[in-house]
Amino acid sequence: MQIRADALVAHLGGATRKGALAPIYVVSGDEALLALEAADAIRAAARTLGFSEREVLHADARYDWSELAQAAQGLSLFASRKLIELRLPNGKPGKDGGEALARFAAAPPPDTLLIVSLPKLDRRTRESAWAVALDRAGAWIEVPTVERSALPGWIGQRLARQQQGAPREALDFIAERIEGNLLAAHQEISKLALLYPAPVDQERLRELTLDEVRDAVLNVARYDVFKLQEAMLGGDPGRTAQILSGLAAEGEALPFVLWAVNEELRTAVRAKERVNDGASLGALRNELRLWGNREALIQAVLSRRGSDELAALLERCADIDRLAKGLRAARADSDPWIELRALACAVAAPRSARPAPRASDRR
Repeated sequence: MQIRADALVAHLGGATRKGALAPIYVVSGDEALLALEAADAIRAAARTLGFSEREVLHADARYDWSELAQAAQGLSLFASRKLIELRLPNGKPGKDGGEALARFAAAPPPDTLLIVSLPKLDRRTRESAWAVALDRAGAWIEVPTVERSALPGWIGQRLARQQQGAPREALDFIAERIEGNLLAAHQEISKLALLYPAPVDQERLRELTLDEVRDAVLNVARYDVFKLQEAMLGGDPGRTAQILSGLAAEGEALPFVLWAVNEELRTAVRAKERVNDGASLGALRNELRLWGNREALIQAVLSRRGSDELAALLERCADIDRLAKGLRAARADSDPWIELRALACAVAAPRSARPAPRASDRR
């Protein structure tokens, strides 16, 4: 049974009033905050119905899947109902795990509730026998990903929950600072609730000003290479430069960031070659691992950069790698972070623009 994330609270309320939750709840998604909130809501409903014992299982690559059956069979002397949380961080239970989950779903033990936490699954895994069995036996909650463009609206909704409002420029300011990290956004929104309490009159909102938001919100951007790849491939040079500056300031290892840029360029070069030969990106999805929004991002960069440009940009990665190791490089002689920023911005540059020069060329 599929349940939308925004309908979960209503579902749990109705199930609690009836005194019967589903035997299995699957929470799947990559947004840590939203997945945590969904699991918290299920736990709260379970406590209301007397699930007083809780056991958490972490299923890594070496996990003994017989522990799931053992956990389901054993109740303590002081509890009549048990909550089991199974956390599967890679979303791949393997053959033994898949069989164990399918067996559990086929005959859920009485007085036992299972919560399975998963990342967002690709289509093939979502259609596997164990995933289908869990879906049929219980409730599957797909936690949505909040895209960068939707962040201001999401922040506004969260502020409204605590009887606050803010102008669009203030919402944009928060979104820019937290750089897609919803946990960081949650911290800042909670801080605003403490600094500027809602009015006693529950019919009104406490309207925040841009200055109040600026004063309260610290620079808590959690920059990461995945957001860099998104900005670079998607064609946003300004955001690309900002994220790279943030990564450097936060002490991220340059070889790791360079590897991420290099891998995306290598994929783009391969995709361009295959497309030029007549293949479609859709047909290359599995071969090049173009899952989620990655296909659209690769399509975007292919529309801006030609084969020769992409190949030249990929060669510059090797030069920056040599420079980072203290070696001489033919096409780079500046600070490696500056060279990397010039390279990434060249990838992100609009089609009509000339690729950004090397940092050393601008002297």
